[in-house]
Amino acid sequence: MTESDLPYRPCVGIVLINRQGEIFAGQRLDSTMQAWQMPQGGIDDGEKPREAALRELREETGVTGDLVEFVAKTEDWVTYDLPPELLGKVWGGKYRGQRQKWFLFRFTGRDDDIRIATEHPEFSHWRWIGAGELVSSIVPFKRAVYEQVVAAFRPHLA
Repeated sequence: MTESDLPYRPCVGIVLINRQGEIFAGQRLDSTMQAWQMPQGGIDDGEKPREAALRELREETGVTGDLVEFVAKTEDWVTYDLPPELLGKVWGGKYRGQRQKWFLFRFTGRDDDIRIATEHPEFSHWRWIGAGELVSSIVPFKRAVYEQVVAAFRPHLA
């Protein structure tokens, strides 16, 4: 089986914006790089993408559905391939990359409602960040995805 024979992992991504249109960005606990990213994660069997997005948001940030307003979602799925050095090492080697549906939610709570010290923490730090800085702060193999997502949601961002 070659890399191109492997499927994409079904996944969601969440763009969480504050009232000023700035984006939530977290620094991954498991990364040695100074890379910031938005919440994201896999879609469980039988789960609808929007349900998965709200679950992932809660699991990674502590933000519950009552603290967000749905704004938009990407029309199409966005895909990316893992770089060769990660292929076969993440997700049990079962996937070549991810196929993501992205959701934009407006955060209606207070900053102290965000609690990244969750049961299974993903992030060591978090901050609100502008779209341009976020795109330049992501790991290079995800940059094209972030550019697509920012372009799709541009009217709502700072």
